[in-house]
Amino acid sequence: MGGTAISSDSRVHPDLVGRVASGDADALADLYRLHGTVLFRLARRLTASMEDAEDVLHDLFVGLPESIHKYAGRGSLIGWLKRVLARLALMRLRAERRRREVQLHEGIPETRVRAADDARWDLERAIATLPDDLRTVLVLRQTEAYSHDEIASLLGITPGASRVRLSRAVKLLSTALRGRI
Repeated sequence: MGGTAISSDSRVHPDLVGRVASGDADALADLYRLHGTVLFRLARRLTASMEDAEDVLHDLFVGLPESIHKYAGRGSLIGWLKRVLARLALMRLRAERRRREVQLHEGIPETRVRAADDARWDLERAIATLPDDLRTVLVLRQTEAYSHDEIASLLGITPGASRVRLSRAVKLLSTALRGRI
């Protein structure tokens, strides 16, 4: 690939952002290798769909050469990428809601190997069934460790509304998982 050196502590080489902005495909591939897995996991949790997560991640990287100039080196690049990805996921969820598409959930595996896998599967399924607005706050707060102020800014709500949505999400999860975990 290109001559971009990416250090082992996951910090981006200073010229990588500029190379991505100039349309360097090798730089974009380097950025994907560096952060693609983390970004996909976030997209999967936000959309509750493998296909939608793949589409959101694709949209992020396709548009990155044109939008990366907005990063401007403020804060960490992965933090900025996560915010952009979250916005793309939310736009996708809103568009689907407007079209009233029915989400098909993945089938339950026929055999489960261990109790820990069962619990994780039940939790992932329960999270996936939460309403979009509650699931989004839960994932951003509990999984991505965003503050309520950051979530409020990202979603266009108040920090208090973020706290209320998190509380409702936790109550719904508790009810859904009662006796399963």
